[in-house]
Amino acid sequence: MKNFKKYIGVLAIFTLFISCKDKTSEETKKPPNVIVVITDDQGYGDLGHTGNSIIKTPTLDKFATQGVSLTNYHVGTTCAPTRAGLLTGRNCNRNGVWHTIMGASILNREEVTFADVFKDNGYKTGMFGKWHLGDNHPFAPYERGFEETFYHGGGGVGQTPDYWNNDYFGDTYLRNGKPEKVEGYCTDVWFSEAIKFIENKKDIPFLCYLSLNAPHSPYNVPQEYYDMYRNEESLLETQKRFYGMITNIDDNFSKLLEKLEELKIADNTIVIFTTDNGTSNGYKVDTQTGEVHGYNAEMRGTKASEYEGGHRVPFIIRWPNGGIEAGKSLSELVAHVDMLPTLTSLAGIDYQSEKVMDGTDVSTYLLGASTIPDRYLVTDTQRISWPEKGKNSCVMDGEWRLVNGDELYNLAQDPGQNINLSEKYPERVADMNAFYETWWESVIKETKYSTIDLGVEDNDVITCHDARTIDYLPPWNQQMIRKGEPMKPAPFFVNFIQSGKYTFKLSRWPAESGMSLGAELSDERPATETTDAISKGKAMKFKKAFLKIGDKEVSVAVDNTAKSANLELEVDQGKTELLAWFEMENGTLTNAFYVNVERAIE
Repeated sequence: MKNFKKYIGVLAIFTLFISCKDKTSEETKKPPNVIVVITDDQGYGDLGHTGNSIIKTPTLDKFATQGVSLTNYHVGTTCAPTRAGLLTGRNCNRNGVWHTIMGASILNREEVTFADVFKDNGYKTGMFGKWHLGDNHPFAPYERGFEETFYHGGGGVGQTPDYWNNDYFGDTYLRNGKPEKVEGYCTDVWFSEAIKFIENKKDIPFLCYLSLNAPHSPYNVPQEYYDMYRNEESLLETQKRFYGMITNIDDNFSKLLEKLEELKIADNTIVIFTTDNGTSNGYKVDTQTGEVHGYNAEMRGTKASEYEGGHRVPFIIRWPNGGIEAGKSLSELVAHVDMLPTLTSLAGIDYQSEKVMDGTDVSTYLLGASTIPDRYLVTDTQRISWPEKGKNSCVMDGEWRLVNGDELYNLAQDPGQNINLSEKYPERVADMNAFYETWWESVIKETKYSTIDLGVEDNDVITCHDARTIDYLPPWNQQMIRKGEPMKPAPFFVNFIQSGKYTFKLSRWPAESGMSLGAELSDERPATETTDAISKGKAMKFKKAFLKIGDKEVSVAVDNTAKSANLELEVDQGKTELLAWFEMENGTLTNAFYVNVERAIE
């Protein structure tokens, strides 16, 4: 009997061991969760572990010791182009997003995003924060593969397509396109929403795209984070707020990592931290005195620059179950366009694009099993109405950079890009230029504007942010709207999904403001040590409103006490141009800042 009990005990232990082993095996076999955290306007030098001795980023510094850091990782030089390339694996000039405004920040409808791919392969997908790839149908994030979304409009909180008077605190954002007011600071809100999504999907493979608007301007920050840098004399006042915004991100990132541990899914979750372009405010040099404020890791250039500081940014990836080696740095050339093919490979998803890909799968490189074959990569800064060959271009090859076709630098010897080696290495210049020529020929064949669908809902809204201006900038943020400066009329590319009668409401102020056409806004707020000022809303007086769609044009006299000037028109189904403008009382013409498009319900 004693031996029998002993046998039963051993059998129970053995059974438990097998059960645990099987459970561990099952956990290991599960597809990894994926979390991508990308910040806005934070440069390579805006972190402690990259050499900044002032900024406080303890969580991200520790995170770098837990995963692999890519020290030669590159993006676009501005936000929307980077995010478009990250999502599609294709250069921004191919996919419709070579600018941040002017109708050139809308991701072409034919593009496939990594959310599309992961969703099609059984993942639950969520997106939180900054989208900036189209505010209208069919370009909203919930139409691009993300099942759950909570985001602001335009390219930043307080920009023209965003909900009126959003200022980072207690704002109204969009949940799958529907306005919803929330309390709290914007970055706290995005992380909180992402954490809720993760909690709800913890037992199912998920993809979480946590796309932040901070530390983009306006540099509005909670008091406690400004106070951390209040006495840093080497920083400018706006830099103190900028650094505070980054430390707030760091604190929220800590909460995210803690939640993964609490849910016991940290080991099988791929977590990426990166940014979308060089610093916008972390590094300033006084042109008169030469005094330096901030840190830029010895790089030349900042946001929007074709030099290294405009597009080399931090990238850290952690995945304990996947064999990502903790604390390792890799220095071969990698880019944002590599992320779609790489993440699908790491997740075991077989994806083959039907379009030309600028990115490649670097998963085995991240896992330490291979090197990256020699290749050239291109980044540029367009920020004009149509991409221009050679404009602000950088061709990259390992540590070599060919800037604007005639400046050659070797970063291994000259990290500040001060010594032009083009005359010393003419063959290398010729080879890199030859690649650029071939690349450009391929890219420009695909370049096209996106066309906004109208008639999808009973009330669609288009804003001057996306008007097709050519040689001038539209009022792309609400401060510019408040100034009340006339905007030269410019068209929208639109597609009416069905023919019929439509009402077009041309407005000076957005509908949610409740303001009349000729109203002045006196709700200005002075700047504080933690926030930018909000200016007074200048009155504009209108005499007549005009609408032109294709070859049809109508007009109406304006009542400045009304909220909008309303024009009706029978519209044919299909693609066309829409032009909506006012004649002011002084005879000046100005584009309508907001146009609500209502389809008649039969």
